[in-house]
Amino acid sequence: MSVQITYFVHGTTTDNEKNISSGWKDVELSDLGVRQSGELLDKIKEKTTLLGEMSKDENNFDVIFCSDLKRAVDSAHITWGESGIPIVQDERLRECNYGDYNGASSDVVEPMQEINIDKQFPNGESYNDVKDRIESFLKFIKENYADKHIAIVAHKAPQLCLDVILKGMTFEQAFANDWRKVKAWRAGWEYEV
Repeated sequence: MSVQITYFVHGTTTDNEKNISSGWKDVELSDLGVRQSGELLDKIKEKTTLLGEMSKDENNFDVIFCSDLKRAVDSAHITWGESGIPIVQDERLRECNYGDYNGASSDVVEPMQEINIDKQFPNGESYNDVKDRIESFLKFIKENYADKHIAIVAHKAPQLCLDVILKGMTFEQAFANDWRKVKAWRAGWEYEV
């Protein structure tokens, strides 16, 4: 029995707009991020209508999991807070801990991410550490949500880890194909575990 996952990234933050990589630093959604989160249900409806996937609409999630960082929590509540679908925070879905570089310029942090796959950021973690967290989360949902359709609202690092774990990519491939680099945002990415 499998679990269907639809993955969403949180809305744009005030740090995103200043070219800052937040990491574990808590930060607010910007006005744009609030608007994006409020419009997400309509974007999901458009996607499912275009693809003819009427069974995969926004009301078909059994539970919404989100990172416990404010930007993900706020995004999830703005989008699904009125739906009655349970929203569950899980710290395993946090962004990579950039340690001393939490809240640093993205011009500094972004190039470091790809070299910190095995090596931890100073006083932080590596992408393989994030992968371990995501593997623990996937084991949990497989044991507790078999045959369910869940949504996840989180960050870049957990999504890249899902690409590595569930799509068989290397981290190098996941970074190279990351939607942020190739400018290919979607109203949800589909995974199965």
